[in-house]
Amino acid sequence: MKVKNIVVEVKSVEDTLKEAKGVMEKIKKGRSIEKKESISFRNIDVMRKVLTNKRLQLIKTIKKYKPNSIYELAKIVGRDAKSVNIDVKVLYKLGMIDLKKTDKKRENITPTVEYNEIDIAIAV
Repeated sequence: MKVKNIVVEVKSVEDTLKEAKGVMEKIKKGRSIEKKESISFRNIDVMRKVLTNKRLQLIKTIKKYKPNSIYELAKIVGRDAKSVNIDVKVLYKLGMIDLKKTDKKRENITPTVEYNEIDIAIAV
């Protein structure tokens, strides 16, 4: 199995714009562009507010236990299902987890994690 990683970057808006400008120049010149998938935060404080210990615990729990629903995930981590649901939605919007709908007696949403590592890059 190929290891797929999520890249989390901490870099300024200026650095992000500079990188985008470089990509646009390559496109203009007809050069190929390497696909880059990452999640960027403007500073460490913002990253810490979004990637909390509880949310990171959810990612690890989903990867290890493969719960069939958000409710089951909440039971495993010993948290309120409503709070877990909010955290799952944040992680989904960031692209850090996938949500798959299943058609059983009741429609369940199964959270999944398809990668093995989160790599964090901090610009200096």
